[in-house]
Amino acid sequence: MHTELTAVAVETRQPGRARSAAAAAMSLGPEPGTRPGTGTGPPIEPGPGLPFLPGCAIKDPTVLKFDAYFQEEVPISPEENYRIRHVGIYYYLEDDSMCIIEPKVKNSGLLQGKLMKRHRVPKNEHGDYYHWKDLNLGIDLTIYGRTYRLVNCDSFTKVFLESQGIIVNPPEELVSDPYTEQRQTPVQKRVVPAGPDPFRQFLIYDTKVLRFYAIWDDTNCAFGDHHPCIIHYFLADDTVEVREVHKRNDGRDPFPVLMRRQRLPKIFVDKNKNFPSCVLEITDHEVQEWYSPKDFGIGKTVTLLGRTFFIYDCDKFTQDFYREKYGITDFQPVDVNKKPLEKVPQVIPPYNGFGIPEDSLQNCLSLFPKPPRKDIIKMLENSLKVLRYQVALESPVPEDKNRRFILSYFLSDDTISIYEPPVKNSGIPGGKYLKRTKVTKPGSIPENPIYYEPSDFTIGSTIEVFGHRFVIIDADEYVLNYLERHAESFPAATVQSIRDHFLPRKVVVETTSSGIPKKDLDDLIVEVQKELKLRQPFNTRQFHETFHHFDKEGSGFLDKTRFLNICDRFNIPSSTILLKKLIDYCSCDDDKVNYRDFLLAFPSNLFPEAEGQDQQRNFLLP
Repeated sequence: MHTELTAVAVETRQPGRARSAAAAAMSLGPEPGTRPGTGTGPPIEPGPGLPFLPGCAIKDPTVLKFDAYFQEEVPISPEENYRIRHVGIYYYLEDDSMCIIEPKVKNSGLLQGKLMKRHRVPKNEHGDYYHWKDLNLGIDLTIYGRTYRLVNCDSFTKVFLESQGIIVNPPEELVSDPYTEQRQTPVQKRVVPAGPDPFRQFLIYDTKVLRFYAIWDDTNCAFGDHHPCIIHYFLADDTVEVREVHKRNDGRDPFPVLMRRQRLPKIFVDKNKNFPSCVLEITDHEVQEWYSPKDFGIGKTVTLLGRTFFIYDCDKFTQDFYREKYGITDFQPVDVNKKPLEKVPQVIPPYNGFGIPEDSLQNCLSLFPKPPRKDIIKMLENSLKVLRYQVALESPVPEDKNRRFILSYFLSDDTISIYEPPVKNSGIPGGKYLKRTKVTKPGSIPENPIYYEPSDFTIGSTIEVFGHRFVIIDADEYVLNYLERHAESFPAATVQSIRDHFLPRKVVVETTSSGIPKKDLDDLIVEVQKELKLRQPFNTRQFHETFHHFDKEGSGFLDKTRFLNICDRFNIPSSTILLKKLIDYCSCDDDKVNYRDFLLAFPSNLFPEAEGQDQQRNFLLP
């Protein structure tokens, strides 16, 4: 038995040095002390030149290999009920372990490769394991609930089993997968019915195409329209193609081919219409007549696959073809251009009183209205520039005679807002009286509104705001300064009206009204301003307005107690040495303070960063 093993060429399936060493060991015979053919003995000693170190010793890698297959159910496919999968079962004599490997097939869609990793496989529930004595050809091997049919083995496996006294059964034919064989069967070619020689027609009319210009009328459908199309008739095979002509920004999908190139039926064979058709393809025996060149021409209407096309023109090659074959000479194109619709003048409805006319007009001009365009340059140049006036309400109600309002005119967008400072114990809450908006003059029409401008605001003039009349009784000093800087843009009467109003407040001599030399007062004001700039900024305009508000008589003097309360409310440090000195300079003998001289230390541009704050803050009552 030992002589037969050495005479047979041993096939191993291990790569590299292990395979070469195993082949050499089997050809030279087993080492003393090993069992022939088992490969479970001690490792082979390294050859000459290799050190006896770990990793240099080589074990016998002999393996038994069986060809097998198993049947797998396919419950979800209508084309196959089961499939046959071919595998290779490997038994390692070294440690009685087994593994199962399925050869990978490209694009099979299955998880192939090593189906079972190498380990000792349990045989039954009693703890027994499969042994090489349990393996033979023509048997069913059940491993983990899956039954494998062993049909063949390699020469080494056959020699080994016979050397151990096992009678090897004859090999069986490997069963093929029926679905795979079906896929590999060549598809039969369709038999073309006998008829006119298509090859001769192709040679004569190849690259010759009839071109017709047509209109597809789709107005019967919802959102239908007239679609310009081009009909191509290929003389080589009597096929028809329809292409839609797209224009820029026509709102349609950019797919030029409306009907792909195909033969189009003209008349069908009568058939039982009660029997439903299960296919969409049209065969020759279902068609009595196909479309031909005689069915097309200028002025004709053709129905192709349910769509009606009106042919209104053709190209020169098509004209020559019909002239030679059918004798047609009239090729006058049909005018299909739409007549322009009469433009209906747009009627703007009357102004309904909501919002400003420009804003309401946008609802008539567009389905999605946009806000009116603003003058950006004007807004940037006049940002935060506001003209403020004190106005009185002209009303027959006695309670309204003493009501005072602050009218603010915003130069950036010519809007007006009105604010009523709250008065303690007046019974009127005050606050915002009119939000910022444009105000039209009386007598202007909505189609051509005329809005109030700064030139309309003079002392004593009446302003009508949505049915309420206000009389201008005072103005801010900034109004006078602005009008004088831009005197060329306003009427002289407007500028002179503001000047006359502020004339009594001007200093007539080079001394202040409190009798202090102007030079000493100017030096003190400069020192006070330097000290104020080191503190938190505040709105000096409102500071001025508060003093003018409590000076009901316009005398320029206030009680010292009220004067100090106003300073405290605006966080003016009246206890410092410089401000105390300034207050003493502006004080009179009758316990009154000349606040106009005092306000010279608080110009409107003292804190420019505070000018963007809310210009209509409530007056702070002392």
